[in-house]
Amino acid sequence: MLRGRESTNVEDRRGMGGKGLAIGGGGCGTLLIIILALIFGVDPRQFLDPGTQPEAPQTQTQQQQPSNSAADEEGRFVRSVLGSTEDAWREILPQQARIKYRDPVLVLFTNQVQSACGVAGSSTGPFYCPGDEKLYLDFGFFRELKNEFKAPGDFAQAYVIGHEVGHHVQNILGTMDKVNQAGNSNALSVRLELQADCYAGVWANYAQRKGQLEVGDVEEALKAASAVGDDSIQKRAQGYVVPESFTHGSSKDRMQWFTRGFQSGDMRQCNTFAAR
Repeated sequence: MLRGRESTNVEDRRGMGGKGLAIGGGGCGTLLIIILALIFGVDPRQFLDPGTQPEAPQTQTQQQQPSNSAADEEGRFVRSVLGSTEDAWREILPQQARIKYRDPVLVLFTNQVQSACGVAGSSTGPFYCPGDEKLYLDFGFFRELKNEFKAPGDFAQAYVIGHEVGHHVQNILGTMDKVNQAGNSNALSVRLELQADCYAGVWANYAQRKGQLEVGDVEEALKAASAVGDDSIQKRAQGYVVPESFTHGSSKDRMQWFTRGFQSGDMRQCNTFAAR
């Protein structure tokens, strides 16, 4: 289990409740398909409650620790992962991109949450909201990752956080704005997601150099990357694959770009937009 400095940039909203989110019918099967299809989404607005107005970005982080935080292993784990990503990108971004890193905030929630992008439910999956520069995570997704996606392990979970932090790096670099300005394109969405996978690999390279990884960790990340590939999702949900509808990349591509970032440790090797 990855252990190190625990980040303080965490808002714990678990158990706080909030406005529910209606996402169609269909029972558990539909919910699972939605979770599979929306894993690692960049901006969940299209899946949000249209009657909810976005919340203005907060200027101050509220630290809301659960009463049993000392025994909260899940909370401590994600704080350690976030702390590792902070240490990594505070070093990497200035060195490789000549830009100062600013820490994002990780929001832990249960069932539904209010973000600057609107109200989102757990079925949205983990996501990054550029409007408030926060990552949102319901721990229920980690249980889905293990039980439904067959991708267990602590570092499979760490990969999820590393990917969302990768979106934050894209936001700092202005990549997300450029993609948004270019219009709604599945091809651009895939390249954005694969670059976030590569950035997660760059962070994993840093964690390895700092002695934070254990034997088998990289394999856990690759298994998770494969499980959430668009082709794997579509095969499971509908029995066939439609490459033109991909929004996150195939299993092969997601593993390949994570590996590229991990092996090089160089974010300049993550230019998915120039790749053919």
